[in-house]
Amino acid sequence: MNQSEDRCAGGIQYTLTRRKVRNINLRVRGDGSVAVSAPLRVDTARVDAFVAGHAGWVQRSRRLMLGRAEAEANTPLPSLAEVQARMIQLCQRYFPLFAATCPGGRMPRIRVKEMHTRWGSCSLRTGTLCFARRLGAMPAEAQEYVVVHEFCHFAHPNHGPAFWAAVGEILPDYARRRKLLQP
Repeated sequence: MNQSEDRCAGGIQYTLTRRKVRNINLRVRGDGSVAVSAPLRVDTARVDAFVAGHAGWVQRSRRLMLGRAEAEANTPLPSLAEVQARMIQLCQRYFPLFAATCPGGRMPRIRVKEMHTRWGSCSLRTGTLCFARRLGAMPAEAQEYVVVHEFCHFAHPNHGPAFWAAVGEILPDYARRRKLLQP
């Protein structure tokens, strides 16, 4: 059973949840609140030290989210249907490069939904690529980067060196494209 408690460390208010995880995980939510999940075996002082040690990252993340929220408020988003059509088109274009790594060698299911902390996600279990509606308001090069990034997760589920090598093989300028997604 998960146990949660509100805590403060390094000037950061956060909610600590104990669960079956391997590492301490720190997340800044879309509303700016901070959530930490930690293994049951890790003592609270160590979790507090981890949060305090990442206080600068938390503050930067909050500023980025605020900037992103302001930019989005000033940019009308295309409809879900428009973004869905665009993402399907892009995925169909890149699919032949990734067919061998997709579950069953089939085109993944493509979904678009409201996501505020991610541009996209890949579900290996269901063979689904999901994209944030707000991605539809970004430049085409940024959209292509997210599509390639998510397709690469079928072969490399983490963000290790092999993953980034795969992204770079398809998009040698991926770092420049990735920066287009920052506010």
